[in-house]
Amino acid sequence: MRILNVTAQKPDSTGSGTYLAQLVAGQRALGHEAAVVCGLAPDDEVTTLPSDVPVFAVRFEREGLPFPVCGMSDAMPYRATRYRDLTPAMRGQFEEAFAAALQAADDRFQPDLVICHHLYLLTALARELLPRRVMGAVCHSTDLRQMRTHDLERDRIIAAVRRLDRVFALHEEQRREIADLYGIAPARIEVVGAGYDCRVFSPASGAACAEEGAACPARLVFVGKITRKKGVASLLAALDEVEAPAGLEVDLIGGSGSDEELAELAARAAACRWPVRLQGKRCPEEVAAFNRAADVFVLPSFFEGLPLVVVEALACGCKVVVTDLPGLRPWLEQHIPGAPVTYVELPPLVSVDEPDPAALPAFEERLARAIERALAAPCIPCDASGASWERVSARIVDALAAVGPRP
Repeated sequence: MRILNVTAQKPDSTGSGTYLAQLVAGQRALGHEAAVVCGLAPDDEVTTLPSDVPVFAVRFEREGLPFPVCGMSDAMPYRATRYRDLTPAMRGQFEEAFAAALQAADDRFQPDLVICHHLYLLTALARELLPRRVMGAVCHSTDLRQMRTHDLERDRIIAAVRRLDRVFALHEEQRREIADLYGIAPARIEVVGAGYDCRVFSPASGAACAEEGAACPARLVFVGKITRKKGVASLLAALDEVEAPAGLEVDLIGGSGSDEELAELAARAAACRWPVRLQGKRCPEEVAAFNRAADVFVLPSFFEGLPLVVVEALACGCKVVVTDLPGLRPWLEQHIPGAPVTYVELPPLVSVDEPDPAALPAFEERLARAIERALAAPCIPCDASGASWERVSARIVDALAAVGPRP
């Protein structure tokens, strides 16, 4: 089959971008043809997709679309425009550019299936423009956040999402949220989860494990956007309270939000009790190497869909400390049974991804104790093979193929 994959963002740099790129790889491994519609900056090169995959790119910051790529998160790891800041004129330019790309992809690639990412504006446009194509969309939670925090084209988006042939959720809790927010029958929403690239993310060899186990001090790694909403400020505060008899070294890997926020967090990192290194964005192979060298992976985020970085860390043999995000624990228990995960209770939230400042000291205390427990715990291997991208791709393709041709 020919499968068109659609996102308004870059097919890299974020969890949803990685998800799309890995679905494309999974589709090709299953013998399908794939093409991609995506948003890019003027000089971006697509490096996360095979060179022979057709890419119908919408180039932002050019004549006709003179603003940065639109981001589903308010803090993106690259220069981006918030959807809430789109004027009617900007929205019109966005739709005109993507309509041209979608039409070109439909005419030249002639897809059998269309898989969109995010239950949001571009998915609505795709449903309107390609009414005869079998179409589904993957929710990544940031779309739910957009729908809850402002009303850009809200009624139109809901109406279009209801006309999708299938909607795909990352976990059961998200499935319930989608049904409630968009008014979709739960039977039309399928939980497909997330995966990891087993060619890249795998445990260290026995010899390497033994060597790293003898090394001091202990090593902690964080992978994600270097922002307060990912819990980085709370992590730095918690580290000052962590007792590590042999010492502790910390690597923070990922892009950042604003320059101002990064400078603030970098200053806090420099003042931390333990050495903290900001490693910037790294390629998957480098992330895997950091994971294999670490004793504990930590993600104290206040809001996520299904964090791929947790699955990747477990696949590398890491012990994990993560906030008890909605839907994450039951999904991991089902797909990676026995995973060495320590969950940290979230603080009360005053909005979708904003913690109550008064609750942060208690949260940071819980986080510090969780890190100590994880550091002291034995390293227990777990089987992450139930979360492969090939399986996720097959679930999505099979569900859409079962729909049959549209009239």
